[in-house]
Parts: sequence; structure tokens; C-alpha cells
Amino acid sequence: MDVERTAGRGVGGPGRAPWGWWAGERHAGGLPWRSTLVIAVLVMAGTGFAARNQPDREALDVLGRALLLLGAAPLVFRHRRPVPVVFGVAAVTLAYLAAGYPYGPVFVFVAVACFAAVVHGHRTAAWWALGLLWAGHLVLSHWLYRWLPPAGDGPAPWGQELPAGAFAVAVLAASELVRVRREQWAQQRAERAAAERRRADEERLRIARELHDVLAHSISVINVQAGVGLALLDADPEQARTALTTIKAASKEALGEVRQVLDTLRAPGDAPRAPAPGLGRLPELVEQAAAAGLTVTVTASGPPAAGLPPGADLAAFRIVQEALTNVVRHSGSRTARVEIAHGPARLDLRVDDDGPATGTEAGGSGNGLAGMRERAAALGGTIEAGVRPDGGFRVHAVLPLGPRGAPGSPGSPSPTSPLSPEETP
Repeated sequence: MDVERTAGRGVGGPGRAPWGWWAGERHAGGLPWRSTLVIAVLVMAGTGFAARNQPDREALDVLGRALLLLGAAPLVFRHRRPVPVVFGVAAVTLAYLAAGYPYGPVFVFVAVACFAAVVHGHRTAAWWALGLLWAGHLVLSHWLYRWLPPAGDGPAPWGQELPAGAFAVAVLAASELVRVRREQWAQQRAERAAAERRRADEERLRIARELHDVLAHSISVINVQAGVGLALLDADPEQARTALTTIKAASKEALGEVRQVLDTLRAPGDAPRAPAPGLGRLPELVEQAAAAGLTVTVTASGPPAAGLPPGADLAAFRIVQEALTNVVRHSGSRTARVEIAHGPARLDLRVDDDGPATGTEAGGSGNGLAGMRERAAALGGTIEAGVRPDGGFRVHAVLPLGPRGAPGSPGSPSPTSPLSPEETP
């Protein structure tokens, strides 16, 4: 029958119908010549057997077999030109019946043509072709039989029209069923492709956030220490040595984290070789900030959760890291305060500095804060960042600790913020 691609995995390979291996839709420019040849041979043989049981019909001679071949030939183009094919096959079948040849497998040609027309969306053409064939058969068998072969033939019983009508309805119903299934398969393929693209986009964003957070923080520390080292190279060589040691440590850590991110690209799905950073590494972050000339005070309140979810733990660490990086790069203050409030279903983070902003314009590109918001949003949380009334800058993050961290879960934060919308990059 008709050859269609499916979303399943049959013997023809992924994305092809199970019978596609013999149908030849990828050969001869996509023409289903193999299936057409098989159908023609089966119909030719079946009609020969049917002729033996219908001695009152015309014998299957050369003309009859030529009409059978003529009915099969258009099926090669049933996928490219389904409408002309279905009407042409119906006309050839009607000519075959008008010539008085035996009933039987010849109607398979019509069924295949109607099937292809319906599946390709030409339902009206299939209905018209079957209707015209049935109407023509009524005229032949009940009025024109006197002038048509075989000689001496009488009118056909009206009772045989019921099976003929049932056959037509069955062909159309089967075609409609396959058409619906084909559309469902196409929709499922499209949904799977969209989901794969979505997962790929999310993975790219995740890697971009990781690389941004790692490199922005480490390079900020390296930049500050390089400036200190250059300034003190002659006046205080020992302090310059300390600055170079800090640069070496920061660059080594950055290389390690970048390598870990890139390893996930080389072997997706493998477990990471090193544990993801979390709030347990906050003392290291404070030391790195101190090496960059920033004094960080950390306070915690509330009973700490017995093991934060890995996603929330990583997001909290990266948010604090990015906030401290922004203080180093953009604030005139050399002090920062980190407050961590543990709740039963949420984690509150607050990073403050006394400002004012220095260097480049505070608005900037916003990549850092955009990454923080994406991390929080992935867990169902929020980020509030802006200038305080006293001129300092505050980053306030609320991360739900539920099983999914979905928006609306217990402890989900309110989107309102007392801060102004001005942000740093």
C-alpha cells in the first residue's frame, strides 16, 4: 500500500515506515516503483484466479491484461500527483469493468490511489473518484449491460451494491485513519525536534553562564592583582610577589573550572570529575575577594538546611561570586556584606556594598545580572538588584528549595522590590 515516513523505528530505519525498506521511496527520485510493481504482479495473478470462478465474464485476454497494467502504471506517481492518479485509475477501472472482464483484485488499484490521495490531504478528490466509479458501475450493470460484453449478460442484482458501497467506505475510513496517524507522527516529530532544540539552547545558556561567572570573577581578581604588582614591583617587591602568587592561584582555579565545563561538551552525560562549587566554598571566595582588596563580611541566620539541593547550592555560589565580582569591578567601596538566611523552603541571599559606582556606566550590558536572573528563574526564584537610597548597591536573591523549585512553590518570593531598576553589568 502507500509508503509513508513515520516517527517510529521500523526495519527501514529511524523515521521511516516499517515497510519502507522495500517501497523504494528513496530510489528513482522518490518514486515508489517497487511497491507498484509488487501490487501489479499480485493483482495480475489474483485476477487470473478470479477469472476461473467467473465463467460468465469475458476471458482475461491481452486487452484485459493491458488494462490491468494501465491501471497500475499511474500508481508510480501517486505521491507526486495524487489527484490525477486517483481519477485516472478510477477511469481505467471503469473501462475494465465496461469491457466485461472479471471482478476482483482490480479494485486494489483504486484503493491504493484513494489511500495516497487522502493521506496527502486530497480527501475530496478521493471521495469524488470513488463516487464516480460507483455511479459508473451502477450505470454499466443496470442500464448499459445490453450493449456491453459479455453477450447475453443480464442486469446485476441490486444486492451486490451493498458490498461495493461497504468496500468504498472501508477504503476511505482506512485512508482517513492513516492520514490522522501520519499527522500525529509528524506532530510528534516536530515536538521532539523542538524539545531537542530547547534542551540544546538551555545547555548553551548554562555553559555560557558558567564560563561567564568563572572568567569574569577570576579575570577581575587577576586584573586587580596585576595592577598592584606593577605598582609595587620596584617599591615593594615582596608585596608584588604576593600579587603574582594570587594571580597564579586565580588563573589555576579558573583553568580548572573552565576545563570542567568543556569536559561536559566532549562527553555529554558523563558525571563531572570534580564536584560543582557550592556555598561550602564561600570561604575560598572571601579569600579571593580579599586578595583583590575587598573586605567581605559573611553572616548567616536561621537553621542551615541539611544539604542544599545541588542546583540551588551552585546557583547560590555563582550569584554571590558574580555579585562580589561586580563590587570589585564597579564599586568605589572596598567592603561588602554577604547575608545568608536559611529557611525551611527557601534560601535568601543578600550582597551589599556602600558604593558609589565608579568606572564605566553602571547600566552596561547587563550580562552578569542576566545570568543571575536565569539561574534563579531556573529554580523558580527571583533576583532583585539595584541602587539603594543611600547610594550603595544591593543584590537580593530568593531561591526556593522545593523538589523542583517551581514558581508558586512554598516559599516562592514576591517579585516586588524596594530598589531602583538601575543595574550594573
